[in-house]
Amino acid sequence: MGTTADRGLADTILQNEAELLPEWVRQQLESVSTRRDLMRDEELKEQSSQFLKRFTRALKSGAPDDVMAEAWGETRALLEQISTSRARQGFRPSETAMFVFSLRQPLFDLLRRESTNDPERLTNDLIKMTSMLDKLGLFTIEVYQKGREEVIARQQQEMLELSTPVVQLWDGILALPLIGTLDSARTQTVMENLLEKIVETGSEVAILDITGVPTVDTLVAQHLMKAVAAARLMGAECIISGIRPQIAQTIVHLGVDLADVTTKASMADAIKHALQRNELMIVSTQKA
Repeated sequence: MGTTADRGLADTILQNEAELLPEWVRQQLESVSTRRDLMRDEELKEQSSQFLKRFTRALKSGAPDDVMAEAWGETRALLEQISTSRARQGFRPSETAMFVFSLRQPLFDLLRRESTNDPERLTNDLIKMTSMLDKLGLFTIEVYQKGREEVIARQQQEMLELSTPVVQLWDGILALPLIGTLDSARTQTVMENLLEKIVETGSEVAILDITGVPTVDTLVAQHLMKAVAAARLMGAECIISGIRPQIAQTIVHLGVDLADVTTKASMADAIKHALQRNELMIVSTQKA
């Protein structure tokens, strides 16, 4: 349980909640850091009300000097929810932290009014309240940063998946146009998407087009060979297309052995080879 002073402080907040809460919300809505384009006023009011209730319960039952204590669990859980949602909504870290820091002024005004005849109590309450709000404000920033990192990681994964589309050109023939630099993470995504599509379609030929890959070094060549080997294990032949003269010279210079891999200069050549392998051909309707 909290000390008598802590419970008295909590009681003061609860007894004046009807006045404190609207004033806090009003200051938030009037602040330049409040993004009213990203959040409805009703949502802000509900978050403020929930925070004030949990804040006073924690103050009444736990140690005010340690906001990471069990008694502050509900308060931290609410701040985690608010910080994470605001990170996804596009709020900046300072705008998120101001949710907590903006409580200072209305709360301090209340304490001054209630402790007019007891300056020692006022000083102690202000010091204690400043420490708690600062710690909770820093906690929101930490959670916000974690939430943003998760959002960025998810967006990066989505971009990787979007940048490695596997297209079915014909029955039994797949194409995977690669654009940009190939690194280990992207190669893993390439292989996963390719193998899933091979299993899904039962394709026997897969074309890896590297026309959009700016440079090919030893590492990129190794990544390509891994994709080819993985496709072969699934029973599909890989054709690497988009071998430009500069890339061909680089591969020879690096001593990369592509003897067992079918390579073509262009996607068109690779498609022709794939059709021939599957005993298919394209016929002009005019000639026919």
